[in-house]
Amino acid sequence: MAWNEPGGNGKDPWGHRNNDQGPPDLDELLKKLQNKVVSLFGNSKKRNSEPETPDNLELDPRLMGIALFVVFFIWLLFGFYTIQPAFKGVETRFGRYTETTNQGLNWHIPYPIESVVKVNVEEIRAVPHQALMLTQDENIVEIALVVQYQIDDAKDYLFNVKDPDSTLQQATESALREVVGMSKMDEVLTSGRDKVTEDTKKLTQEILNRYTTGLIVRSVNMQNAQPPDQVQTAFADAIKAREDEERSKNKAEAYRNEVTQKAGGAADQIVQEAEAYRSQVIEKANGETRRFLSVLQAYKLAPEVTRKRLYLETLESVFTQTSKLMIDLKQGNPLLFLPLDKMIGANAGVEDKASLSDLDMFMRPSAPLEEEETPRPTRDTNRPVRSTP
Repeated sequence: MAWNEPGGNGKDPWGHRNNDQGPPDLDELLKKLQNKVVSLFGNSKKRNSEPETPDNLELDPRLMGIALFVVFFIWLLFGFYTIQPAFKGVETRFGRYTETTNQGLNWHIPYPIESVVKVNVEEIRAVPHQALMLTQDENIVEIALVVQYQIDDAKDYLFNVKDPDSTLQQATESALREVVGMSKMDEVLTSGRDKVTEDTKKLTQEILNRYTTGLIVRSVNMQNAQPPDQVQTAFADAIKAREDEERSKNKAEAYRNEVTQKAGGAADQIVQEAEAYRSQVIEKANGETRRFLSVLQAYKLAPEVTRKRLYLETLESVFTQTSKLMIDLKQGNPLLFLPLDKMIGANAGVEDKASLSDLDMFMRPSAPLEEEETPRPTRDTNRPVRSTP
């Protein structure tokens, strides 16, 4: 039988007797709670002198004020917060932006009046994008790229746009389609990839600034750019032909540079040789001029001596350059001793050596030369005789 059923013993499970069967009185419960609070913060003297009854117990206003102050102080302590070096703190009051705090210890009015949102502004985030694009020459290319960005303004990132990351992805696609649509297929796939990524980055940043998303694009990296699979083989052949063309151009350019450099070197050598020859001729002419002037000066002082000396020097220079020997046999000396080794050695550095046939001609005995009678010119007695050295 249950303890609260009629006919029971009237005791509850805690040993209390249940006198009435109705629900407990709410006012009585509040009074009991009040008595317990007063027993903690009430006047000790009053409690000692008077019995603890609900009628004579009263709350002390000073103790209640102290308790409220302690509670308020503890509530204020909840307003302290710390911002890490890579973060920014965005404070809001009843949901409205108030200020942005930097790293370190900060304080704001505790919840529910103010709240703070910590935003990482140094984290590099990435958004991939891949799509088919139509180029200016009406070709289709498949492009895959990754946009790296970070938060530049925490306030704009939280309050100006509902979903800044999605806005960035849409802005990237719009900018990429515009740039690819103004470029040819060969530029996008080969030489113009850097220009495509740079223009896409610039245009994407302009769109983000226009919407004040608080984001800044750090880099745009193109991972892949290729035509559709249906034309992949033909495009590979075109790329190979283009590479062969570039290789042929490079070879021709190298050959042209080599020939040009050799021709330039030969031209410089010829010019330098001509300059050296000109200097040599000029110096030789100057030397001959000075020599002639010195001889002229000596001739003016001693004409006869100078004339004879010039004549002898001329004969000496002429006969020293030849290997021929002139022998006068009129004096009747048939036996000759010639120093052939010395004669050949002396003339080897000037001209070619005399042949043995020529030397044999001089060694072969011959008859005395007969003197032919030649008519002599008549001398003009009226013409003065000129003496020769």
